[in-house]
Amino acid sequence: MADFFSWLPFGGQRKKSRSSLETLRADFTARYHHFKLLLNANNETHELMLDMEEALRGLTPFGMHFVRAACTRMSTAVFQMVKHLNELAPGKYPRLQERFKDIQQDINPLVWPRQAQSPGPLVMDLAAVTRADQDLVGLKMANAGEMKNRLELNVPDGFVVTAAAYRLFMDQGRLQEEIDRRIQAAEIFDPEEAAGQGTRELAGRAELLRLSASIQDLIRETPLPAGLESAIFAAYDGLARGRDLRLAMRSSCQGEDLESYSFAGQYRTALNIDRAGLAPAYKDVIASKYSPQATAYRLSRGVPDEDVAMCVGCMPMVEARSGGVAYSRSPVDIADTRVFIHSVWGLPRAVVEGSLEADAFIFSRERGLPLKHMSLARKTRRFVCDKDRGVCLAENTGEQAGLPSIDEKTARDLAELAVGLEAYYGSPQDMEWALDGQNNLVMLQCRPLKQVGEAQKHALLPRGPALGPVLVQGGETASPGAGAGPIYPILKDSDALSFPQGAVLLAEQALPRWAAMLNWASAVVTEQGNSAGHLANVAREFGVPALFGVGKAMDRLAPGQTVTVDATGKAVYDGRIRALLSTAPAARNLMKGSPVYAALQAAAEHILPLNLLDPEAVTFRPRHCRTFHDLTRFCHEKAVEEMFCFGTEHDFPEAAAKQLYSGGAKQFWVVNLDDGFKVPVREKLVRLEEIASIPMLALWLGMTAVPWAGPPPVDTKGFMSVLFEASVNPALVPDMKSRYAMKNYFMISKNFCSLQSRFGFHFCDTEALVGERTRENYISFQFKGGAANMDRRVTRARFVSEMLEAFDFRTQVREDSASARIEGLDQAFMEDRLKILGYLIMHTRQLDMVMADAASISQHRNKLMKDIKEIVLKG
Repeated sequence: MADFFSWLPFGGQRKKSRSSLETLRADFTARYHHFKLLLNANNETHELMLDMEEALRGLTPFGMHFVRAACTRMSTAVFQMVKHLNELAPGKYPRLQERFKDIQQDINPLVWPRQAQSPGPLVMDLAAVTRADQDLVGLKMANAGEMKNRLELNVPDGFVVTAAAYRLFMDQGRLQEEIDRRIQAAEIFDPEEAAGQGTRELAGRAELLRLSASIQDLIRETPLPAGLESAIFAAYDGLARGRDLRLAMRSSCQGEDLESYSFAGQYRTALNIDRAGLAPAYKDVIASKYSPQATAYRLSRGVPDEDVAMCVGCMPMVEARSGGVAYSRSPVDIADTRVFIHSVWGLPRAVVEGSLEADAFIFSRERGLPLKHMSLARKTRRFVCDKDRGVCLAENTGEQAGLPSIDEKTARDLAELAVGLEAYYGSPQDMEWALDGQNNLVMLQCRPLKQVGEAQKHALLPRGPALGPVLVQGGETASPGAGAGPIYPILKDSDALSFPQGAVLLAEQALPRWAAMLNWASAVVTEQGNSAGHLANVAREFGVPALFGVGKAMDRLAPGQTVTVDATGKAVYDGRIRALLSTAPAARNLMKGSPVYAALQAAAEHILPLNLLDPEAVTFRPRHCRTFHDLTRFCHEKAVEEMFCFGTEHDFPEAAAKQLYSGGAKQFWVVNLDDGFKVPVREKLVRLEEIASIPMLALWLGMTAVPWAGPPPVDTKGFMSVLFEASVNPALVPDMKSRYAMKNYFMISKNFCSLQSRFGFHFCDTEALVGERTRENYISFQFKGGAANMDRRVTRARFVSEMLEAFDFRTQVREDSASARIEGLDQAFMEDRLKILGYLIMHTRQLDMVMADAASISQHRNKLMKDIKEIVLKG
């Protein structure tokens, strides 16, 4: 008996002097201060891990600034936990700091990789460029050089201002450092907030516009390095040979024009540029890297800002009689092998911008490439180059508006070129072309064509009025699928600030800059445009259904009206058409596979996994901490242990555990950390009415709301899976020493409660901070173990997890361990959730022994849910 009482927290007390007691009281107060700071850091780590897990779902965009900020904040919070544990237990865990540094060193190169420099000339003659030079000139100009120099196609002469030039310019006056600082300071997209249409999300959109404008202005105001400016002028003079030559200056970003990341139309092309305009136009193209649509695109596709070096291709303007785009295959149906040509009078800008109607030619791949379909648009205007006015719109006079912009032979020649380029590059191609005044075909650019498949079930659905009222129909499928939401017309760039999440974007023209809103749109409908435009390309990448060229759509679709856009069936229906929406292809994880996503995923492997599950295992040691999560688990567990044991180890009655008394002595002990008691308690017992802790009282109400009826009836298999017959004993009297000298105890203050409990062979750890400060409120719960075999214990862990999910907890299950968390809700709500948790702590005891029978599981679930709704929450 003496041995039994010797380990109780109030055993062996001796009277101490006043000075000794004051010293202990001061020491305990100091330790409690460090304990609270450790808990604050622990909560910070849980919030950050949640943010990372949410980001890894890939449903909302984030950039490297988010990845770096999250890893930095996580490192800081874990460091604080290690520091405060060392203050609680000086010299006790010397290897913690070492493990922290090791893990941090594993993470750093993943999120702060060394940047590859771009050695080489500042300017390259296009005659010397091939596809092998894409790291120096970007893929767009590398392909142009390949077509000109290897395939000997008719590509204009020109030169490229290289990635080396871009690095030199961005280092001028530490320009890149200032841009990085502004991006890091801005809150453009927050994965935690972006899921809803909240005020902070709208503020993030406004911040994106402000950030974009400020960075673009900064770039335009920065002078070019003298050597770079001289190199550009020298290249122009060599090309012009004394003529007044006008250039087209095109972006050729590293990473642009890939199949996965086309960046179609997201950067600026400056047309009709003379010698005096070279430097301003170059800076305009560089600045377009930070346009709202380009910035949003990089964030949405997970492309790091530093991976995008802006090269600029410079070619003489082509006096285009006609121009357009050719696709070697269908972009909207991966099974369609036909060749598609779109053309207009004048410059091809009208096709790629989606601003004017275009002619369409479709050729079969049969021998001779027979023409299968031709549709002629009414082309009343065209883009032309004017020496004085630059690129402008001109009227097509007389019969020209209705005539084909190219003849069938020219269209077939383009189809042959498209098929040949596909064979050369080994993948479907998207090429931009022009027809000059002498009817010569001029190739302007070529890039991989992004194709999308169609869900067969969705494609084969019957269409028409049988599905619902048709509001408008016709047009061209720019991106297949179906989406529903309220109509929201877009007239100007600032409309992006108020564009609702899940709305249908309605516009007159399919302009590339509307791409900034695709991340929020459920579908797109435009009056003009076609599948060859830049917006169509980006819509297909984002998986957003898009229907272009729908006449009078702006007049027939009312703002705010809920519609279903069936881009595949070329119709817009009134209301939500379930038959279409239920079979539409699911939204894709746009971030997954991107460089930014890969960086977060790699860093998360050193942060999120939890390997230290059992505090009583021999592996629960600092040297076995492999992740930041392991370190937080270890620090938290040991901090609780240090606070609990202080009263016992230092013979300090005020901090020693008191046995709870409520209608009799209970097998629970209470440690008062600060203001958890209403009055000082000198005795070995503390009465329930003397408890002031809000979360403890809520937990206790749930624990005592419904008396436990004892262990459930056990079948033969369940009984045999129990390791010790004693585990079915409903008594809670401790029968062995545990790591904290008892099995069920509360550590409390007025707004804080930590409950460590053991019932039979399973353990429960509950921690809560609940009060009037809603943002600080949280409940954390961990559940592990049992007496039955592993399969039944795992089933019970899942059972507990599902029960808690039904009441708003986020949960995770790993083997027979379940964890749950909820935070940021008001006091009354959190008290209700603590009551539910208290009830489940008591009534899931020994359920692992009946977790093999689906009917029994369902019966117990129904019984628990009924108790919670009818008794616990009404008590």
